[in-house]
Amino acid sequence: MSGRLKPMEEEDDHSTNGGPLAGQLGESTLKAAFLVFASLCAWYSGYLLAELIPAVPLSGTIYSIRSIGERPVLRAPAPKRQKCDHWTPCPTNSYAYRLLSGGGRDKYAKICFEDEMLIGEKTANVARGIYIAIVNYMTGKVIATQLFDMYEGDNSGPMARFIQSAPSQSLLFMVTQDEGSSRLKEDAKKAIEALGSKEIRNMRFRSSWVFLAAKGFELPAEIQREKINHSDSSRNRYSGWPAEIQIEGCIPKGPS
Repeated sequence: MSGRLKPMEEEDDHSTNGGPLAGQLGESTLKAAFLVFASLCAWYSGYLLAELIPAVPLSGTIYSIRSIGERPVLRAPAPKRQKCDHWTPCPTNSYAYRLLSGGGRDKYAKICFEDEMLIGEKTANVARGIYIAIVNYMTGKVIATQLFDMYEGDNSGPMARFIQSAPSQSLLFMVTQDEGSSRLKEDAKKAIEALGSKEIRNMRFRSSWVFLAAKGFELPAEIQREKINHSDSSRNRYSGWPAEIQIEGCIPKGPS
């Protein structure tokens, strides 16, 4: 009897423990639960990263990755704008100036002094003729500006008197716009010559001309004072007009 009951006990043990199949099912369930948990952790980690890291375009990210290891490019800062658009600043105790003649129909004459546009397109006082600005050398204050049409009207006499009326210790700036010679007479030529001009008698039809003068004192010898460019159909920059010309620089201030 005991030999027959022994197999039944073994069979009972198998039915109680669930057998090999039950063990495999338990392991599969555990693995599935672990995968679900890992997936949830991965999703939550990605969510946190998305919230913490600012949005960056994909192209920017790719560029950043590619630029790792490259040498940084050093860029020079943009140059600071100087008075009257000079390339370099004038010394502290000096005046900045720039004279530009007109050129063609649309390039307007300019007189700039200490970064103030005395004559120019923005001042709405551009027309045909010779422009003159008078500035007090000691104070840097503008005394007067005037345009004299040298193509129509009798303006040579008034221009000569305007020049002669400039007080001593004055700076005089002169530029042409379009045409400045047709009605220029001897009285005005002599007044300009008296200020040191070497080119006023060489003026021709539509010549570009700029001139800086001092009345009652001498300018430093190194300062460029005058420039002229004549109309020449074979080399004019504009149809009927020569190229505009300019002089610029720094004038040392007088003793205060």
